Formats: sequence, C-alpha cells, structure tokens
Amino acid sequence: MSDPVATTVQGLIDAGIIHRPIDGNHGSIHPKSTDYVPTGIPFVMATDLVDGRVDFETCYHITEKQAKSLRKGFAQVGDVLLSHKATIGRTAIIQENPFPFVMLTPQVTYYRVKDRSKLSPEYLKYVFDSHEFQKTMKSWAGDGSTRAYIGITAQHKLPIYLHDKAQQDSIVEIIDPLVRKIELNRRMNETLEGMAQAIFRDWFVDFGPTRRKAAGEADPVAIMGGLIPDPARAADLAALFPAAFGDDGLPGGWTQAEFGAEFDLTMGQSPPGDTYNDTGDGLPFFQGRTDFGFRYPENRKFCSAPSRIANAGDTLISVRAPVGDLNMAWERCCIGRGVACARHKSGSTSYTFYTLRSLQPELELYEHTGTVFGAINRKQFERLPIVKSSNAVVEAFEAIAGPMDQKLKLSTQESRTLAETRDYLLPRLMSGMVRVAPKAEVA
Repeated sequence: MSDPVATTVQGLIDAGIIHRPIDGNHGSIHPKSTDYVPTGIPFVMATDLVDGRVDFETCYHITEKQAKSLRKGFAQVGDVLLSHKATIGRTAIIQENPFPFVMLTPQVTYYRVKDRSKLSPEYLKYVFDSHEFQKTMKSWAGDGSTRAYIGITAQHKLPIYLHDKAQQDSIVEIIDPLVRKIELNRRMNETLEGMAQAIFRDWFVDFGPTRRKAAGEADPVAIMGGLIPDPARAADLAALFPAAFGDDGLPGGWTQAEFGAEFDLTMGQSPPGDTYNDTGDGLPFFQGRTDFGFRYPENRKFCSAPSRIANAGDTLISVRAPVGDLNMAWERCCIGRGVACARHKSGSTSYTFYTLRSLQPELELYEHTGTVFGAINRKQFERLPIVKSSNAVVEAFEAIAGPMDQKLKLSTQESRTLAETRDYLLPRLMSGMVRVAPKAEVA
C-alpha cells in the first residue's frame, strides 16, 4: 500500500483523471422562478443535495427546450455534485433517474470522473465530505456571510488526498455502510412523519371521522379512514368524534380559536454578541433556521448568557426570512430573534408540531411582508386561526403520534452516532493515518 498523494483539483485535471468542473448558468440566461414547470428537467439547487443524493421529489423543474438552450451545467448520472454558493459544501452523487440529464443552478458544481481506473466517484465524494476539505472550502468561501462563494477557479486549488484505486475502494467499503444506514434511517423518519401527518390531517383538517359518521358509516375502522386497523382501538377513537357538523362547518362542539389561546408561544431574542461561541459554553443557540435538520437542529453555536429558552420537545419555528420552517428542540436551548418556540397548553409536543405543520401555508404568507425581509411578530402569530377540538381528541392523537416521534428521535440519535463515526474515520483514512488492507492482502 502506497502513501496517499497530496494534490489538488487542478492536479486531477492535469493528470486526466477528472474533467474540468462546471457549474450552472449565471446572468441573464439563468432560469427564473417564472420558468419553473411541474414536470421536465430537474433544476438542481444546493438545498436539493440531501444525504448524498439529489432530491428529485422536491426540486424545481424547467422545460427540456429551455434546458437545451442553456450554455452549461448539464450533469449526468455518476457526477459528483458540490455546492459552492451561499450553502457551502453539500455533496451528492447523481443517482439513477428517468431524466435525460440534470440541469444545475450556479450554486452547484459537477465533477465528472474521466479515468475510473484512477478515481472512483464515491471516493471523490467522501474526499469532499471529509472535515479538512469542508473546513478549507468554507474558509475560502467566507462561510457564514450572506455572500459565501467559492468560484470554479478557486475550486481548482482545493486540496485532495489521492490514494491508489485499491485503497480508495477499501475506504469506500468502510464508509458506505455507515452512509447507507443513515440514509435508511432518514427514509424511515420520513415514513413515520408522513404517517402521523396523515392522521393529523384526517382528524383536524379534513374532519374525516365526523364526515364519515355524518355519511352514515358505522364501521369504526372505516370511520377512522382505515388509518387505525385494530377494531377495538378504532371503536374507542371513533366514539370521541362528533357525528354531525355545526352551522359553522366544524364538527359539532368544535370551535374556531386563535393560536395564542391554545398554545404557549415564546419569541426569540438575540443575546449580546460576545456571549456566542462554538466551544460548547452554555446552551445550544439557534439564531435562525440555518442549523435546522429534518426534524432536529444541529448544534453549531452556543450561548453562555441565554435570554429566551426553548425546552426539549418544543416546536421551533423560523419567524424571519424565511418564515415557517419547523424543527423540534432536541434539548434545552437558546433561541435568537429569528426563531420562536411553541407548545400546546396540555404539553402535547407531537400535537403542537403537526398543528404548526398544518399552519405552514399561513406562516409562509408572512415571507412576503416587511420592508426588508419577511417576518411575523408575536401578535400576528398568536392571531393565526386554528380549530379547537376536545381535550380527549388531542390526547388520543398524542397517544398515537408521540410513540412515532419517539422512534424518530431514537433513529436520529443512531444516525448522529453513525455520522460521528464516519467523521472520525474519514480524515484518518484520507490522510493515510489509518490504513485498510485491500481484500487480496487480507486473504
């Protein structure tokens, strides 16, 4: 096993190992939001790079005709993607997909391997994921500023540890199972959230149980929309719902209410700047939605003199540019002026989260208010309209969704442990500090 060679992106280009990296189209030919269509060619932004893959489900699309009129940014299956503008350092490998090609925005660069006998795309992605590479790239890009950016020319100078192909394959073989398990956990969490959200929508938005009762349905499982397959449990739940609607169009006995009457809301406040740190002194600190994850935020900044506090299980809401993004507090934390936290007065954390999920369209309307950027204040937030059901229905929902959310949290904890293991191994494997014997040598 030879030692890794310290080179650069330019060195890989000069050696004929990769093609010249290319990003999306800048300037007047860059597609605008008015060009987006429901189906077409994926138009991939930095936020579409999720867990090492391209999120084709949520990304925007442009017409194939418009895409073909553009000058560059045509990416394909197997290309390694690296975000380099505003959101710095996200990575993905374009997976198999039904599209003839993928179009990149100016936020994303594609790296295409030319000689796969010298370099595997998977290894290159893990180089990009390594702590040292990320630290260097973000430093050069001015990460943390509103104009963080590292252009193609500067990317050519980024350092790369190049192992021989056998060692690359061994490194990938070690890291891949960790990454795949993290991805599996993410998908399971999406399923769990989707199940809970479907139940919430059926009960509190579409009023499904009452609607079916009013239509004459008598089977408890059918009344509950098939979402509760156990007949005995379905019967207990069905009994909680009114059998008819009132004159106001709500299930009988349910009323229209304001958010502030049913939920405790805390608006964030920014502590003095000299109390912020990244050394773990004090409580985790969230100024805005920057550190929000799928459900829980990542601890990056801390505050030694917190002024506004969210407790574990509180729903965190982004209230300033953008408005409406949600997360849940993993632990007691400090919230700055860009974040609020909320909890139902009964303490029902899952009910709180899914209520706010249902309110996101109303929250997002405030994205377009304000003189400089979107924001929602306490008075506006507390006046948001909600439907007040019975305490028994809220408790029943919490009894179903709460265990789902607990499974989601445990899965997230496992993924964090796996990610820590990955992040511990990667720099040591890349630098050659830890060596892995290829299979032939082990045998």
